[in-house]
Amino acid sequence: MKTHLDWSAYDTYGAGDAYAGIPATGGNYAKAVAVCMNNHQCQRTGKGVMCPSYRVTGDPAHSTQARVQAFKAALNGELGDDPFTHPALAEAMDLCVACKACKKECPSAVDMTLIKTEYLAQRNQRLGVPLRTRLLAGLPAWLHRHRKAMTRLIRWRGRLPWLARLTEAVVGIAARRPLPAPAPTPFSATEPAATAERGEVCLFVDTFSHQFEPEVAEAAVAVLNAAGYRVRVAAPAAGDAEPERPLCCGRTYLSNGLVEQARLEAKRTLAALAPALAAGIPVIGLEPSCLLALRDEFYCLGLGPEVQPLAKQAWLFEEFLLHEYHQGLRLNLKPITPNRALVHGHCHQKAFGAMKSVRKVLGWIPGFEFKLIEASCCGMAGGFGLEAEHYDVSLAMAEQALLPAVRAAGDAIIVADGFSCRHQIEDGSGRKPVHVATLLQQSLTGAPA
Repeated sequence: MKTHLDWSAYDTYGAGDAYAGIPATGGNYAKAVAVCMNNHQCQRTGKGVMCPSYRVTGDPAHSTQARVQAFKAALNGELGDDPFTHPALAEAMDLCVACKACKKECPSAVDMTLIKTEYLAQRNQRLGVPLRTRLLAGLPAWLHRHRKAMTRLIRWRGRLPWLARLTEAVVGIAARRPLPAPAPTPFSATEPAATAERGEVCLFVDTFSHQFEPEVAEAAVAVLNAAGYRVRVAAPAAGDAEPERPLCCGRTYLSNGLVEQARLEAKRTLAALAPALAAGIPVIGLEPSCLLALRDEFYCLGLGPEVQPLAKQAWLFEEFLLHEYHQGLRLNLKPITPNRALVHGHCHQKAFGAMKSVRKVLGWIPGFEFKLIEASCCGMAGGFGLEAEHYDVSLAMAEQALLPAVRAAGDAIIVADGFSCRHQIEDGSGRKPVHVATLLQQSLTGAPA
């Protein structure tokens, strides 16, 4: 079996271990599947994130363990000669939201997110890439090349119910789901200061911050400047085939199984960040799933040894601030109104243990009280919540704990770093959440949140 991702990290898995049942075909991909020890941790409803689809359905068939069993059957030849197109495998993977919680919360660290990417890549290779997949996966490129047309179409769709219904019928995007329109003007980097007290940092601005919420990137620049850093925004390297197109981590392509396109985006990003990496300059990101792709998924794209320094130098915004706090960083923060908040963590933030830094950084705001919402996945999960057949399940995931907590929050600020999370919260509650960078910028000025 020829795989699309690099599974060599699993080469020694199973050697001398107690677990058994490595499928007969699939090589190292099969070993990645077989790490599951059937401990049923994915079939629980207490604290944690795993497994969102099991939590909302109560059906073991929609758990990580059941997915592993389906893949074992597929790779053992039980689903025929072409198992990646078999309905049983499609049914098992249907409600997987690629939250990465199983990689963190499962004692065996089953990475169902990566397993799903390989599955989708194999399926796309055999059946072709559906129109909706091409649209959602290619969003970064579409927004650059056809920004005005897409903005008009999204706004028309929001005003014309018949157009929303037509989009659902033709493309499969839920008519009931509002679509966020791109900002009137995308993010534009300003020339950094000549010098700065604490040196230089490189800001990686993701597609969503660049195209939809440039104020998040602008807030991050303002906070980093106030902290004493010279902020250089990552831009395509000299010789890039599309020098005017903003950088992209490739997450939208990976999530839809378009691995080769994701690899091309990752190569662009690596080339752009090479000077910063060589100089030991920190790389800072704002969107959890995008920045953490640089630290995780880039390893499985076969990009070479350049990935290692990137993984070591890539920080989420709050992670970097907390790290530098221990090196003497201080921000002159002022009280804000309201002085309390509820905080929702992105699934990937939780999976990589990044919520500690969020808590610590918010604690710097004088007199500020906040509480983390104990919730699983928000249910949007990138494009999952846009898909017509998943709209109800998406909202059900949010209604388990997240949206009730938001509705009961009174005038408290709602904080969420994930773009999809903010989208889901606003759709389901009418409340507009803010990124931590935005909140810190407001605290620098003392302006109302």
